[in-house]
Amino acid sequence: MKISASIYSQREKPLAEIVSQLSGHGVDMLHIDCRDTPATFDDIRTIRQLTDTPIDLHIIAAEPQKYFELIKELNIEYVSLQYEDMGGVIAIPELPNTKFGLAIKSETQIDVLKNAKGYEYVMLMCTTPGMSGGTFQKENFKRIIEIKRQYPNLKIQIDGGVNDEVAYILRLLGVDSIVSGSFLLNHYTIGSGMLSFYKKPAGGDFLVKDFMVPADYLPVLGGKDLNFGRVLQIIEDYKQGFVLIVDENNSLKGLISNADLRRGLLKQMGNLSEVDASQMINRNPVNISAQATLGQMLTKIDSLRFIILFLPVLDEKGILQGAVLLNNLTRG
Repeated sequence: MKISASIYSQREKPLAEIVSQLSGHGVDMLHIDCRDTPATFDDIRTIRQLTDTPIDLHIIAAEPQKYFELIKELNIEYVSLQYEDMGGVIAIPELPNTKFGLAIKSETQIDVLKNAKGYEYVMLMCTTPGMSGGTFQKENFKRIIEIKRQYPNLKIQIDGGVNDEVAYILRLLGVDSIVSGSFLLNHYTIGSGMLSFYKKPAGGDFLVKDFMVPADYLPVLGGKDLNFGRVLQIIEDYKQGFVLIVDENNSLKGLISNADLRRGLLKQMGNLSEVDASQMINRNPVNISAQATLGQMLTKIDSLRFIILFLPVLDEKGILQGAVLLNNLTRG
């Protein structure tokens, strides 16, 4: 997950000093909010003389088209346009060195993305656009999950309220980049602030149900439909490395992972034509309550003597609600 540092979140220091510190610590991008202010591009010219760190420009304007020539001239690498200020999705130019994104607020329906032709990413505004220091709105976790399902080719950037706890969950959800302002620049040091985005947080108060992937989006198989061919096909179709086994009431009865498949096949090598998939089920998988906090989930994972890549989520009656997918933590 890449880090885009919001340079205007620190006004006490000169621009050159902030840029030098951020670039020296290896941030992936320098985030700049342009609230329809042409002078912003003078700052970008200055930055270009100081560093080759990519620019991540967010334009909040009714007519961002008037800045397209400047974007081309300055070879700005990333440009997001604020949907609500434009009143819709506008056509974007084809610039070889620029990737365009569509920025949307929390209250905007994600179906507007179906009109984002040529846009390569979406920036979810999880606090007030262009303002620093807000609190992350947890409803955006579900929006991220839905965007990844409906628009798998769009990369996702998150702006607003990202601290170490939120960053960990965003990594779980496979977010591509985050914008950080006050949390990063007001940290004890920039280096320690950046490191906190990649470390496991000490705890967390978000509930598992806030950020789990819903059961409807997961590889789930009813026990009456259980056979070796179906298990293989579902694992192949979903590409998650497992299938969850439920009964007629959606109570979790176990799971079959790639490792369970391998062990099951080794045991039944003598008669592959009659492989019994029921013998491959792990009937006591590690799971977590939907009401558990992030901190409780992390404590449970730390208590295990083995690595898990997925964690089924159950309600108080043992009904499958979803899963936390941990494999995204291995991404850069």
